[in-house]
Amino acid sequence: MELSLGFSPCPNDTFIFDALVNGKLDANPFSFRLYMEDVQTLNEWALEGKLDCTKISYGVLPLVMDQYRLLQSGGALGTGVGPLLISRKPIPLDEINGLKIAIPGRHTTANLLFSLAFPAAMNKEFMVFHEIEQAVLDGRVDAGVIIHENRFTYQQKGLHKIMDLGENWEAKLHCPIPLGGIVIKKSIDEEVALQMERLITTSIEYNWKQYPQLSDFIRDHSQEMSEEVMRQHINLYVNNYSLGLGDAGNKAVAQLLEVYESDISAPGLSAAE
Repeated sequence: MELSLGFSPCPNDTFIFDALVNGKLDANPFSFRLYMEDVQTLNEWALEGKLDCTKISYGVLPLVMDQYRLLQSGGALGTGVGPLLISRKPIPLDEINGLKIAIPGRHTTANLLFSLAFPAAMNKEFMVFHEIEQAVLDGRVDAGVIIHENRFTYQQKGLHKIMDLGENWEAKLHCPIPLGGIVIKKSIDEEVALQMERLITTSIEYNWKQYPQLSDFIRDHSQEMSEEVMRQHINLYVNNYSLGLGDAGNKAVAQLLEVYESDISAPGLSAAE
């Protein structure tokens, strides 16, 4: 059975799926047509129903639940893993609402968490996540929300942290941060979906046994980041919640859906926009 499968080239995703898509374990009954794109592209494709199985930001989950179901494995949740709001110079929190803020995609968890922290901040510019640091440095935006490997490198460029949006989420809602998850089309038989779920867990377990060695698959898609940053990325975003959401993970997802339904999440996240 061939499935179209999408995930990002970031080290946490390539780590999770390496064994599964590269013949390192028995993937029966599946073969895969692989698509590797940035998460915003994957979010947009999920809204279109383009792929059978795909990584998405949890921020887009409420908009695709009519055609996709969430798998219990392969995602990114945790504590201390959220996006950061950064700027060229320190900015008081009470000034954020009036500033131009770069966000890594409209339908992203980062946008949801920013809206939770600053519900009145409406001047947003949506762009690909790896362009945000430079946009801040160039003065094209006043501040930006950074994710992924930029969490580990922003200080090297002289940028300042205004707020850890993940810490704000955890303080207000007392649950892990749901960043990204794996979904599969509801039109696919549920037993097949469960098989895929188990295979993703097996792939993660296989890859942990090889760690801290990094495979060529991870290296080749790591966008020239150092091995240290690759490992920081994997250590931060691949954890027990990636193996299976469990009660705490599922409660966190339910909490995110509640936040989405509230007025707080309205700016920039409405399906009508």
